[in-house]
Amino acid sequence: MDAADEDGMGEDQMKTDGTEDRRGSRRLPAAIVTLGWVSFFTDVASEMIYPVVPLFLTSVLGAPVVVLGAMEGAAEALVSLMKGFSGWHCDRMGRRTPYVRAGYGLATLSKPMLALAFGWPMVFLARMVDRLGKGLRTTARDTMIAEAAPPAVVGRAFGFHRAMDTAGAAVGVLLAMGLLAVLPGRYRLIFLLAALPGLAAVRLTFRLRDRTGEGIGDRTGTAPSETSAACGQPASRSPGAALRGLPRGYWQALALLGLFAFANSTDTLLVLRAKSLGLSDVQVMAAYLLFNLTYALSAYPAGIASDRFGRWRMMLSGWGLYALVYLGFATASGPAWPWLLFPAYGLYMGLTEGVGKAIVAAGLPAERKGTAMGLFLMATGFMTLLGSLAGGLAWDLIGPRAPFVLGGATAVAALGAGLAVRLFSARDA
Repeated sequence: MDAADEDGMGEDQMKTDGTEDRRGSRRLPAAIVTLGWVSFFTDVASEMIYPVVPLFLTSVLGAPVVVLGAMEGAAEALVSLMKGFSGWHCDRMGRRTPYVRAGYGLATLSKPMLALAFGWPMVFLARMVDRLGKGLRTTARDTMIAEAAPPAVVGRAFGFHRAMDTAGAAVGVLLAMGLLAVLPGRYRLIFLLAALPGLAAVRLTFRLRDRTGEGIGDRTGTAPSETSAACGQPASRSPGAALRGLPRGYWQALALLGLFAFANSTDTLLVLRAKSLGLSDVQVMAAYLLFNLTYALSAYPAGIASDRFGRWRMMLSGWGLYALVYLGFATASGPAWPWLLFPAYGLYMGLTEGVGKAIVAAGLPAERKGTAMGLFLMATGFMTLLGSLAGGLAWDLIGPRAPFVLGGATAVAALGAGLAVRLFSARDA
């Protein structure tokens, strides 16, 4: 079985955004490049405030540390719910761009809300507005990428997007380190400055256009009338109806990726573990930056490799690396270990993040892509939330090594299940 057949990507290439891609072309459509820059500027803004919000909450507003955990859990639960709803609803509307623009707009709005906060409930509200925006935009954005990319370069497209996203995160962390050095204690000003790259992202979203019926018909090999659901005339009036008839490979991928998502707990635990191993605050931020840089540099090449060698091969390799990283954090005993494990974790992210979405998008009907992608993001989001809660409880009740033993063991289980499914699928073929 070749790589294309393995991932259900053997169909013909098609037009994207009105431009026909010749067979074998590797150029990414303009819409995907634009979405990459949108995510770049959004992540610059987000990572400018990521290390600042906990300091602002605890030192300025006097919030207890437990508020941070409750805020993160509630925010991620909202994101998971919104991803599922927005995917189905944008299929019903037949449009993606309103969700993308509203989502990035809400994320930008949350930055000045933080600057105006005079109590932790206002910070909580700003965080929920930011996550509401993420829930609205993510499914629509990923569906736009899946629709715009020719089948032969879907992995490359998602890899490019993740590389731009993570490059923005690295720039944001660098800016945060610099601003904290030159503006110590000026947290509100930093929040206001973070709105500037967010505004740049929102402006770029107005370059995006929804796909036309003709383009979708060309892409899927059907007449435009057969794909009217993707053009504003939905065939399914409920999420359940939209999900019926999806290919078996989608449900297998959803089950395997959902199992692994339980192992993939919040990165906050990695930061806390690095701190517990003896790193200073600045060193923790530097290690986190190293993670982002490795992630950014590896995501795009990994997407290209997944198109060539098979996406499941890349995904399972990444899961194996993840298990090694988490078991490494579980057994680490000194401050040198995070400097090795954080870049390894970044490599795992580069290998798997965009590839997982490419796997899920393979072979989906155009009129159901939003709903199917939304269910995937919602399900994996809830499993990640459960894994994060389990990891946090394991840390509190057993110790700092426990969540990494749990995550590493679950990753090994997901890897074994994935290998078994791929083996039996190859035999059936």
